Amino acid sequence: MRFRMQRELFLHILNDVKAYDDYFIQQKKDATSRLGLSSIQKTTIVVRILAFGYAADHYDEYIKIGESTTIKCLKAFCNAIVAVYAKEYMRPPNEANIARLLEEGKQKRFSGILGSIDCMHWEWKNCLLEWHGTHRGRSGKNTLILKAIPSQDLWIWHAFFGMPGSHNDINVLDHSPVFNGIINGQLPPTIPHPTTGKEKLFAQRQEVCRKNVEQAFEVLQIKWAITQRPMRYWEKNDLRLIMKTCIILHNMIIEDERHAKVGR
Repeated sequence: MRFRMQRELFLHILNDVKAYDDYFIQQKKDATSRLGLSSIQKTTIVVRILAFGYAADHYDEYIKIGESTTIKCLKAFCNAIVAVYAKEYMRPPNEANIARLLEEGKQKRFSGILGSIDCMHWEWKNCLLEWHGTHRGRSGKNTLILKAIPSQDLWIWHAFFGMPGSHNDINVLDHSPVFNGIINGQLPPTIPHPTTGKEKLFAQRQEVCRKNVEQAFEVLQIKWAITQRPMRYWEKNDLRLIMKTCIILHNMIIEDERHAKVGR
């Protein structure tokens, strides 16, 4: 579990990344007859950056990789992960998934629920100066917002990332495509100030379900600490790519652990 995942899953990802991008295949010898970096070295440095959130130059001495090469490895790895796995691990639930999620909601006495929705902020340390006004959140720091919908097992079924931190949750929801497929266009019911016994019971059940999304954010940030540390990169697209990668890896680990439990 050193890389926040089982060794077999790490090697599976390594092989898929190598097959997608030959940058991760060990290169030819240089002028001094030294072999280039191996696929293990390149993948290890990236996973450590994602898992611990350290700067790109933190591993100069540990793995003997320079800052510029580390950043190149990170971008290449994230591109490969999104290209290879996004279709499977960032998809909406299919019919079988929906049936299971509805049954889980029914068992909680909350029929019709597929998941809980909420937002988290990711601090952007190197946000451009001219964007400070639009990206400054309630904490006074420049942030980007992740809106996500996880299920009870913390699998993230929907993620919408990149809105400036000055927006509130409703603004983010308005820009998100999450409800585009719902014909009636109505949001899930919420009761901010329950008064009757029925409303209080509904709000209580809803609060229990909302804990799933809060727990999912917590697990995501613990496993991939880069998502809770101030991000130093300059380009917003790079941050989107990193966040997508962390969510995909998060879901892959959940699936792997689920299969491991079944195997036992």
